[in-house]
Amino acid sequence: MRIDKWLWAARFFKTRGLASDACDLNRIDVNGARAKASRELKPGNMLVIRNEAGEFNVEVLALSEIRGPATVAATLYRETDESKELRAKVSEERKMMLAGGGVTEGRPTKQDRRNINKLRGRVHRF
Repeated sequence: MRIDKWLWAARFFKTRGLASDACDLNRIDVNGARAKASRELKPGNMLVIRNEAGEFNVEVLALSEIRGPATVAATLYRETDESKELRAKVSEERKMMLAGGGVTEGRPTKQDRRNINKLRGRVHRF
């Protein structure tokens, strides 16, 4: 089974296209190697999945081409204990940053956007 179909069926991504894009952007590792969207997936493979929810280290338990309810999707894989602890820690740090006033409310101002673009290396001089 293709890895992008499985990622979609296991509900790591909303669409199969997003799962395929994640593979193209090297956000999916299978047994320590970068994965293309068309790579065949088998039960027992270890995956590292990086998406907006965090980094997941999972073992594939079953294959499914059908996207079902979340309870069924959760039976397709088993997340490692280290992965769960790390994601909980990152979540707590994010909550502490929000509570400490690290992030402002509302849209960024023009000056904020310019500073963000400068940090990302997107400086336009026109």
